[in-house]
Amino acid sequence: MTVKAATTLSGRIARTFGDPLVTPWAELTHTFPSATRLASLTLDDVASRGIIASRSRSILALAAKIADGALVLAPGVDVDQTMAALREVPGIGEWTAQYIAMRALAWPDAFPHTDLGVMKALGETTPKRVLARAEPWQPWRAYAVMHLWHSPKPKEAT
Repeated sequence: MTVKAATTLSGRIARTFGDPLVTPWAELTHTFPSATRLASLTLDDVASRGIIASRSRSILALAAKIADGALVLAPGVDVDQTMAALREVPGIGEWTAQYIAMRALAWPDAFPHTDLGVMKALGETTPKRVLARAEPWQPWRAYAVMHLWHSPKPKEAT
């Protein structure tokens, strides 16, 4: 899924299940629903927003784990345990677990090595080579990811 598609779908979820919000920004109209609110929804509720069934199930399963306290996404939690719990959620793989660790857990060594933007910025085509290139950056690989996402892309050979 592209960032643009994810933004569109999360906007639909916010507008449908979040609370209205008054702001000076026309684009910001609703809060994002809480995990408890999302966990209370049905598969049809979520899928009706244009989200495929498998992704809808993942959203509901993740929301349920957070709502019942089985999973806490906050800085200071045990990163290894949290990432293992994330990977147990159907539909959450390594990229998503690493991304959540970087953003929600504020883990400075999170490294979504399968990310296409990271691979393109490094001029690499395999995740294994990306990991090898990033070894010297430990334990600060999340900072490298942010830099790579904002770096100019290498020019295509002509």
